[in-house]
Amino acid sequence: MSCWETSFIERPGTQFHCTTHSTLPVEDRTGTVHCYNCIIESYQTQAHNLALQMLGDRGLAEDVTQEAFLSAYKGFKGFRGENMRAWLLRIVANASRDMLRSRKSRFTVSLDFSPLDPLEADGPPVDLPTSEESPEDFTLRSELGKLIQEGMMTLPEERRLAPSLVDIQGFSYEEAAQVMVCSVGTVKSSLARGRAQLRDYLGSHQELLPSQFRHDR
Repeated sequence: MSCWETSFIERPGTQFHCTTHSTLPVEDRTGTVHCYNCIIESYQTQAHNLALQMLGDRGLAEDVTQEAFLSAYKGFKGFRGENMRAWLLRIVANASRDMLRSRKSRFTVSLDFSPLDPLEADGPPVDLPTSEESPEDFTLRSELGKLIQEGMMTLPEERRLAPSLVDIQGFSYEEAAQVMVCSVGTVKSSLARGRAQLRDYLGSHQELLPSQFRHDR
């Protein structure tokens, strides 16, 4: 039994069946029953990724991700059966904001985290060169990724969230708007401002950029 299952008791008489693992049924507002363990398996990587991009700290991201999934479980009746990914990541984004506000100070960026690295669902991401890149390209990617994350952490919350969703996670403007609970126009505006501020940060730290990206070459 997983750590997610130990806190909950499966309701008797449910008609939902899952052959992958022990069933943890939840019912949304439309009356549709889902297996919550399947939901966790489907979205935990993206949820942890977003929390990590917002917080810049692995331990805090893990705490926020678990808190968000527990909160989503307790409030699953509020899900209207539409875009589950957007609904879940909205909860993650809100939990990340709460964590940022409670800390009231700038986070120390984890030196082994890069937004350009893949995140593993069953453990911490490991920054390793791919089979198609040279050691030089791997070093370049790692250095640039770390500087980008440091720049991301200087952005206000909403300007950090929009680039995380659109530029890093690959969300459409429409889905990002669902997560951010705003209009598509607001997403585009936050994204443009976030990108501009990130460009300014990188421009003011050219001495830390790999030589290929410096303007004074």
